[in-house]
Amino acid sequence: MLLTITTTHQPATDLGYLLHKNPARLQTLEVAAGHAHIFYPEATAERCTAALLLDLDPIGLVRNHRGPAGEGFALEQYVNDRPYVASSFLSTALAKAFNTAMNGTCKDRPELPDTLLPLEATVAVVPAAGAEQLHRLFGPLGYAVEAEPHPLDPTVPAWGEGRYFTLRLRHPARRLRDLLSHLYVLLPVLDRGDKHYWINQAEAEKLLLRGAGWLPEHPEREFITRRYLRNLAQYVNPTLERLLAADEPASDDTETAAIGEAEAAGEPAPAAEEKTQKLHALRLDRVAEEIQRLGARRVLDLGCGEGQLVRRLLRLPQVEHILALDVSWQELQRAQERLHVAEMPPRQRERLTLTQGSLLYHDPRLAGYDAAAVVEVIEHLDESRLATFEQVVFARARPGAVLVTTPNADYNQRYETLSAGQFRHHDHRFEWTRAQFEAWAAGVAGRHGYRLRVEPLGPEDAEVGAPSQLAVFEREG
Repeated sequence: MLLTITTTHQPATDLGYLLHKNPARLQTLEVAAGHAHIFYPEATAERCTAALLLDLDPIGLVRNHRGPAGEGFALEQYVNDRPYVASSFLSTALAKAFNTAMNGTCKDRPELPDTLLPLEATVAVVPAAGAEQLHRLFGPLGYAVEAEPHPLDPTVPAWGEGRYFTLRLRHPARRLRDLLSHLYVLLPVLDRGDKHYWINQAEAEKLLLRGAGWLPEHPEREFITRRYLRNLAQYVNPTLERLLAADEPASDDTETAAIGEAEAAGEPAPAAEEKTQKLHALRLDRVAEEIQRLGARRVLDLGCGEGQLVRRLLRLPQVEHILALDVSWQELQRAQERLHVAEMPPRQRERLTLTQGSLLYHDPRLAGYDAAAVVEVIEHLDESRLATFEQVVFARARPGAVLVTTPNADYNQRYETLSAGQFRHHDHRFEWTRAQFEAWAAGVAGRHGYRLRVEPLGPEDAEVGAPSQLAVFEREG
């Protein structure tokens, strides 16, 4: 099995510094059941390619086999694809050969690990359940993915294609350590979970370490986690909970608690909590009213939380289907319980899909809807990532209408116990004034061909407006 990594960064030979491997030398490392060879097929200032060739001993694989003696057919230990396909063996070799690069360390050039490079990686070959699976795993990470299938037998075309692909990944500006981490995690995932070593808590910790910064937001993170940890519930479930906690936006109900916390050293007044709960109910009611006015039949609830808006939408006879998406598996579980999905009549159940996903990655499931509701969600995203959110929702999914609500920062001064500059919830990354929200919304509408209407939500104050605000985007044409 062969992995090559190529860059055209200038000078391209910086790749040698990053990998801590001299382009002029062939290096060989001992790995489980074989050897890993590191060399450079090309190394010029314009283009540099590093190669990792893994040479496994089939007899060594049998000697180290950990499965039961009678596993599979009689000669499976000797007749299999282990020596030839990218798997946990290549992942392990990757970590051993390029561990320093994966950790983002470069003693001679300390600035290089954070440099964004044009990178291309080729893996020959990977097993996959179709090219679509490769796109689902690597596409959300921003790579251009090419999957070249290989026939089962070139001499017998009638047999068709096999389950093996040459995988090529390209990215115009990526840190090398990110590429290595993606390969380290996803190559064993592709290999049907047949890792060549025991799974234990240490493996779960490795997944959390190498998946930090990208796995919590990956739309296939549950599939990745289960395959990486071989579906062992004692490791999968706690690891998923930790991943979700790392990137879980708070639901709108928690805003009540947040204001209560901000209200101080003493316990929050029940009246204040009740007021906030009524405000959130008002938001949801107004969004549901707008969806009814629009006549939307297929509706997205993006950042659905515990399903409060879903409950309102299910009451609208015009709504034929709701796709309710949230990044938090725990929130989706609570939504299932609070909506009593298990007890729903079959026809009602068919109207609803609860699914896990992130608004920061393109998701083809979001296309083809009449309306999308994004209620108290954007303020939980880093402001620098709103451009990605805009591309996912307005450029790619392009629903007929989008309804976005967010707090009005002008109103915060009316909360007596909120200090200047303090947000209403600890997980808010920003809170916009009315002018800031209108400016952002107008820019989005203009860039993507939507008409825009912005309105206040909640009781209005003559000086600072209403506590929340709604933008209604309606697609033109």
